[in-house]
Amino acid sequence: MSEKISLRNRFIQTILRIDKEMTWYFDSHIHLSDPHYSSDMDFTLQEMEFLKIKACCVSMDAENSLQTLELAKKSNLVLPFIGIHPECTNDDLEKVVDLIENNHDTLAGIGEIGLDPTYTNNDEDSKRQTVVFETLLSCAEKSHKPVSIHSRKSLDDILQIMTSYNTEHALLHWFDGSKKQLQKAMDMGFFVSFGPVMIYANDKQTLLSKSDESKILVETDGPVRFSRCFEMKSAQISFIPSVIFAASKVLGKSFDDTASLLEKNSNSYLGI
Repeated sequence: MSEKISLRNRFIQTILRIDKEMTWYFDSHIHLSDPHYSSDMDFTLQEMEFLKIKACCVSMDAENSLQTLELAKKSNLVLPFIGIHPECTNDDLEKVVDLIENNHDTLAGIGEIGLDPTYTNNDEDSKRQTVVFETLLSCAEKSHKPVSIHSRKSLDDILQIMTSYNTEHALLHWFDGSKKQLQKAMDMGFFVSFGPVMIYANDKQTLLSKSDESKILVETDGPVRFSRCFEMKSAQISFIPSVIFAASKVLGKSFDDTASLLEKNSNSYLGI
């Protein structure tokens, strides 16, 4: 009997060790609290558990930030980021600042925040974007949280502003700059992330190949839709293994080695 118990204990210890050593995949930027996902959320959370994927769930505004915090209560695989997207800078900034202060212990990060001239009509709009961005950057520094930054058509301005802030745990999500801008981002210590478009876009593959390997992350930015092999379907978190596979080909590594690298980078970004 004692021999059977001993064998059973060794089996359990082996299983626990395998589970502990198993590589986790990370979606570094997804709007998982977007209404698009709500009807299938139970399935999505089960899928994340099965595929071993953790999600940095970013927010758009105060209301969506509350939804993100509620979603994170359902699963520890949902890593809540709250903030104000540059499209929503007329939102209640004070409320989001209060949410950050009152949820410090449960927050994984601040985001999505940034600048984007696409959503401005005049100088006043631009100034408001900058005020919101810098206010939330200050909150991130004060709370020692990583930030997920939106930098479409504003990368030079972002890089200039960030010279006054800590960039050690800052992510330029969906990096779409030039090689020169990429090098500056690497010199400043930013993380950069690449999504499903990298699977079929040569320019994104080139940027990935020239990034510091210790600063690379992957994302879906769901529910954004993608063309080509994705047939204009909204991004699902289950796309992440395909993005990792494509990255492994660009980096000249095996899938497992790339997944391990990305797990290490993700933990570094998150400060865990």
